[in-house]
Amino acid sequence: MIAIFADTHSGDGHELTGEALEAARTADTVIHAGDFTSVAALEAFRAECSRLFAVHGNADGAAVRERLPTARVVEAGGARFAVTHRREGGATGLAMFGRSRDADVVVSGHTHRPTVVDAGDAVLINPGSHAQPRGNRPGFAVLERDGDGLVGELRQPDGTVLETIDVRA
Repeated sequence: MIAIFADTHSGDGHELTGEALEAARTADTVIHAGDFTSVAALEAFRAECSRLFAVHGNADGAAVRERLPTARVVEAGGARFAVTHRREGGATGLAMFGRSRDADVVVSGHTHRPTVVDAGDAVLINPGSHAQPRGNRPGFAVLERDGDGLVGELRQPDGTVLETIDVRA
């Protein structure tokens, strides 16, 4: 399983609860699209995950930025993920970012709004924020291998399904 998070915005911990915490603990790969806000939050996430691949976001201080790249590519579940916190140009900018990295999935954060967009070449996933939804529904995403692709869901930490995801790599 692949678990996807963003926008933790914590000064002292991972702020994971319910199914979000269970997903972080049991996933083979965890992707985080930035804005941990503190080293303590980053390290708390690392302590829960067997494999964490993260980028920094605009709210991350220098200590977090020193530890994490602005963007990265992750190979997991037979798919290629391009990860960034945010990209100018909205969905078009994110799709171009993914195309330039030959990605099947583009993971981003920043808006705190859980969304899935089929951009043709890639699926754009913003898991929202599990901890600081800022007027949106709290969210995270899970994906699992299914034949020649991945299937999954955007979920709230209590397990409520917000949207289904289908990625054909």
